[in-house]
Amino acid sequence: LCALAIERDSTHQRIHQLAFFDVLTGLPNRALFRTSAERALTDLRRGNHTGALLFLDLDRFKHVNDVLGYAFGDRLLQAVAERLGACVRTTDTVARQGGDEFVILLSEIEQRDDAARIADKLLKACAHPVRVGSHELHVTLGIGISIYPDDGATADAVLQNADTAMYYAKANGRNNFQFFRT
Repeated sequence: LCALAIERDSTHQRIHQLAFFDVLTGLPNRALFRTSAERALTDLRRGNHTGALLFLDLDRFKHVNDVLGYAFGDRLLQAVAERLGACVRTTDTVARQGGDEFVILLSEIEQRDDAARIADKLLKACAHPVRVGSHELHVTLGIGISIYPDDGATADAVLQNADTAMYYAKANGRNNFQFFRT
């Protein structure tokens, strides 16, 4: 009976892991991020604080998969996920949105420049080559930044506006960050 209970608990933990965490990177997935973002925005609203959402996309990632194969792409995504996590506070949330897209919720910032400093730190962290097997891969990022509550009152709005800002970054030559603008 005890063994069955342990097995059941293990199965529940595995289901939870699969449902809410990205299998490749171990980061929260889109579903868990959405829940976390909504909760964080509620806390920011209550405290009358400001937060930021960064939407990141790896520049020319498809080229890595096409030329070197998906195994290299997967290892690159894992390395980038580690670097992103090392650039933020434990109170912030890094998640994999899907494919080569990541999102970062900065739980509380004093001013817009705080988000810009983190974005610059992310760009610098990813500028160092990633060694995968005998290959040295260079990765750059396009980062869009949306500020709560200035750029949206809901998690969906802030996320959509950060995504839009990321496209501004891509249009501005890649390997940079842009704030959302109306």
